[in-house]
Amino acid sequence: MRYTPKSELNQRVAKLQKLLQKKDIDGVIIIQNADLFYFTGTVQQSHLCIPAEGKPVLLVKKSYERAREESALDDIVYLDNLKDMLAVLRNYGYGNFKTLGFELDVLPVNLYLRYQKLFAPAKIVDASPLIRIVRMVKSDYELEIFRDAAKINAEVFSYVSDHLREGMSELKLNAIIDAYSREKGYSGFMRIRGFNQDLFQTMVVSGENTYPSYFWGAVGGKGISPAFAQGASDKPIGRNEPVFVDYGFILDGYILDQTRVYCIGELPDHLAQAYGTAVEILKQMEKLARPGLPCGKLHDLALKIAGDSPFAGHFTGYPTPLAFVGHGIGIELDELPVIGHGFETPLEPGMVIALEPKFTFPDGAVGIENTYVVTQSGLETVTVYDEGIQYL
Repeated sequence: MRYTPKSELNQRVAKLQKLLQKKDIDGVIIIQNADLFYFTGTVQQSHLCIPAEGKPVLLVKKSYERAREESALDDIVYLDNLKDMLAVLRNYGYGNFKTLGFELDVLPVNLYLRYQKLFAPAKIVDASPLIRIVRMVKSDYELEIFRDAAKINAEVFSYVSDHLREGMSELKLNAIIDAYSREKGYSGFMRIRGFNQDLFQTMVVSGENTYPSYFWGAVGGKGISPAFAQGASDKPIGRNEPVFVDYGFILDGYILDQTRVYCIGELPDHLAQAYGTAVEILKQMEKLARPGLPCGKLHDLALKIAGDSPFAGHFTGYPTPLAFVGHGIGIELDELPVIGHGFETPLEPGMVIALEPKFTFPDGAVGIENTYVVTQSGLETVTVYDEGIQYL
């Protein structure tokens, strides 16, 4: 078990404080679990106050004991009643806020109204873009976790090759991947920031199980119920069809993202050719990606290559395509930057991104996805498992 070092937390807080000062925001109150973990090293039920100047204060409801054990912050106090928050903050010299930031992209309206009353007459503003910008560029500490996760992730994909059998259901394959991963330390769930977006950590679909779904992904899957309509079903895995495995190991809170295609037998020509096009797109994006390049340029390149292929209508989803071909990744699956048309955020060393050119057809989904670290000279591939179709 890895605990976030105090020096790491201090650097993250300092980066956010610089942005708060630049935007003339007096402080921010953080309550969302992913952001709490990033700035405190714990996800206990709490409020984190980061002033524009000064030390942060973590006010914990439950569990105070675990928060003290897990977080390296200096000022951690018990807060039984939300009404007492302002009085506690004033004890630390904070509280006369004129402008106060909250994570308005995820904060429920009823809580927003409660905080608005509690901190009146302070003006409440959206601090989520600033928080996400800080999280967008990873530190050496974070990159080490990604690289450690990648070693385990490669073992998982090898495990799939060793245990995939004709006739087993998608659910069975999904289950044995998850069981193996849990023994390796996989957390069992994935954090996603987007509203009403849920996703299994392991996405397994085969053959014609390419049903579209509500999730922002190129491949949906029928799932087992309309209550969670995506992913693996009870469909038996057959011969000569793609088995699409979209999976990423989660280590110490950080998510990898990787997709590989398996096949028992041989793929139909159009699927094999579309897979080749996906690999070509990936390699061309790898060549183009350099610090300073607007992220949207990678999407435009991918769209151009896919559009020149016979499979243009099936790129990034069928019948409804996505408007992106990659995304930032970290504590949440859908971090910044977005690799989509019109996004001008430049690539920057320390970003971690997933690139995922995929094609979806009525009789199968094919494609490839890797996680990369942006370096001074380009992209470093973290997920290095064999990029060919895994024929069995």
